[in-house]
Amino acid sequence: MPYDVVDRDEAAALAAGNPLSLLRVDRAEIDLPPETDPYSDVVYAKALENFTRLQKEGALIRETEKVVYLYQQIMGNHVQTGIAALCHIDDYENNLIKKHEKTRKDKEDDRTRLIGTLSADTGPVFLTYRDRGEIDRFVNESKRAMPLYDFTAPDGIRHTVWRVEHAQQLVDDFGRIACAYVADGHHRTASAVRVGKERRGANPAHTGGEEYNWFLAVLFPASQLRILPYNRCVHDLNGRTEDGLIAELKGAGFVVEDTAESVPPGPGEVRMYLGGRWRRVAWTPDAKADPIARLDVTVLQERVLGPLLGIDDPRTSKRIDFIGGIRGTGELERRVTDGRAAVAFSMYPTTVEQLMDIADAGAIMPPKSTWFEPKLRSGLFIHTF
Repeated sequence: MPYDVVDRDEAAALAAGNPLSLLRVDRAEIDLPPETDPYSDVVYAKALENFTRLQKEGALIRETEKVVYLYQQIMGNHVQTGIAALCHIDDYENNLIKKHEKTRKDKEDDRTRLIGTLSADTGPVFLTYRDRGEIDRFVNESKRAMPLYDFTAPDGIRHTVWRVEHAQQLVDDFGRIACAYVADGHHRTASAVRVGKERRGANPAHTGGEEYNWFLAVLFPASQLRILPYNRCVHDLNGRTEDGLIAELKGAGFVVEDTAESVPPGPGEVRMYLGGRWRRVAWTPDAKADPIARLDVTVLQERVLGPLLGIDDPRTSKRIDFIGGIRGTGELERRVTDGRAAVAFSMYPTTVEQLMDIADAGAIMPPKSTWFEPKLRSGLFIHTF
């Protein structure tokens, strides 16, 4: 699974007993003492050591020519099929691959150093594009062939990979797409671009054809994607009592009432877990507001988290945790009950169309606005340069 959806202990547990786990590369600190700083020199050295070992032992198979793959994931009744290929760093720089989030410097610096140390993208970026009929037809036809890999992971998600033998038509079809969008993996994308630019600057014989000019991605049609909510847990009430917070919410124009439901049925409201009970917190959406201001995550941040709970910058604050919707609202209840959080908010998910509209406008969404599921599985595709 992707390196950034689990903490150190979870990564160590997932890799336990499996020397071939790519987590030993992406999260090499799990092979070092628990007190090891994950950003220390020894971690990147261990990552390179483990990556080299996987290649020498034949766990990773190198293609001898340029290849495009199809990558299908099935999670319950949800099916999505993407194209695993390389994208050019200039397309990102020139906004042909559009972003909708800012990155955190520490996380971007970490992935930049790892990619540079390994001279490899160990995990693909998750991109999306507006559906194209000719691409859908090509993909559906290509899926009739025998798959290269077809397995169901321990979490129940089925992964199927096809090797596309004659991919030029697909490449040409993508050349007619106006743009693509970073759905998930802003840090990996920005880091890969940084490494590519660094390599360019350090290579006096640079021609533009070098592999460092490209980064690994899987591109999915927008209609097939599923976004889950990205929920919030705040560690304390910023000096307020539970009753005081509720009173201030009502004073700020919110409707606050008890409910048995932990998941909001639509936009314009959230569910708040406080004092062992769920409450509906609702507002009247502003139809005249811009696309970002209308987002539930924006309303929560600008009217609740910032002014009432003191979370002025959710990108850097250590008093807030973001919980992917795949963990369910039971995780929110557990964190409040065991004291890790004082209050939790269950969100209605942002839509793919909202994401693309905001990226088209050149705007930036609030941090942790989207949680895509299923996640791309690391280790199936790796790009070296």
